[in-house]
Amino acid sequence: MRVRDENKEKAIREKAIAMIVREGLDGFGVNKLAKAAGVSPATIYIYYKDRDDLILQIGQEIATDLMAHSLANFDPDAHFAEGLKRQWINRAAYFMQHPVEVAFIEQIRYSHYNEKIHALMKERFSEIMGRFVNNAIERKELVQLPFEVFWSVAYAPLYQLIKFHTQGQSYVNKHFEISHEVMMQTLQLVLKALKP
Repeated sequence: MRVRDENKEKAIREKAIAMIVREGLDGFGVNKLAKAAGVSPATIYIYYKDRDDLILQIGQEIATDLMAHSLANFDPDAHFAEGLKRQWINRAAYFMQHPVEVAFIEQIRYSHYNEKIHALMKERFSEIMGRFVNNAIERKELVQLPFEVFWSVAYAPLYQLIKFHTQGQSYVNKHFEISHEVMMQTLQLVLKALKP
């Protein structure tokens, strides 16, 4: 049995992410990956059972990292405005520091892999965020809404700002960079919309 090489494993992971972001899942294959990573296809099978295992493992690693960043310094017992602000700051930082990984997650989101990756993360994230939302509703800091409505109002504005930032422009401005001020202005409008 061949020994694992951390440098090769890292190269395989990085090239796989880049290829999936650039070419999508349909254009991704183990032989192409091996060539891009400068390893033999057999080397890839030291680290992953098959193509699906590779995609799932990388997706789980990135999703776990994203969740850890989202929950850093987050207190589910915090007041709603404070907690949502922390979530926005954490998510924006992760999205801007890891654009390739975020693009990878976007590719996975519209595939059959998403459900398996999501299932692994759901329990812990749902427990923490559920507690946060329920506390805010009980304290009358948040209007009770169906999950989809809450999520759309609470996070979609942030994600749209990040999208404009990533693209470097908005629909009307040829140049756009997200700033703390713009993010906080948007957050204040979101908080206003979610108050009972």
